[in-house]
Amino acid sequence: MTEDHTDITPPRDEGGPIPEAGWLGRAIDRVGIVFAIGIIIAMLILIQEVVLRYFFNRPTIWAHETTVFLSGVAFVFGGLYCTARDSHIRVVLIYDQLGPKLRRAFDVVISIVCGLAAAMFTWAAWIMVSRAAFTPAGDFRLERSGSAWDPVYPGAIKVFLMLVLGIMTVQFAILAVNYARGRR
Repeated sequence: MTEDHTDITPPRDEGGPIPEAGWLGRAIDRVGIVFAIGIIIAMLILIQEVVLRYFFNRPTIWAHETTVFLSGVAFVFGGLYCTARDSHIRVVLIYDQLGPKLRRAFDVVISIVCGLAAAMFTWAAWIMVSRAAFTPAGDFRLERSGSAWDPVYPGAIKVFLMLVLGIMTVQFAILAVNYARGRR
């Protein structure tokens, strides 16, 4: 007696982006190492700050804001990274019960809905960036933190968020097209 395996999705390589993510997913996956290194740098900065503060009584004025910025950009990029790898949180109660054709249709619809949401968030981020990166006269000047060190991190992270959301919109469009074509 033979078993019919037509409704079982083949296992995929967990080491990278899903094939449907295309060239953009592969690029996102490669760039991810930069943000992973940023988290390690943030950890090293915090260790240095603890040593300087508690052993030498010489704290810095830049460590806290820098580690928050490095961690923030890593988490923002993490959403895009999870999109390319299809490793986001999913309620699978219904999805896992679907056959391959219906699952593919769901993947197309989910990608379109997520792409539209990402596009709307990109627009909202642009409104935020227009206030954080431009003066009323139209000159480019990033919003600053207002602290003693006063870095441009608040403005920079807003610009980065908008760019990541824009790329995420494109990634969802690529996913929708490739799911619709049945590309793996």
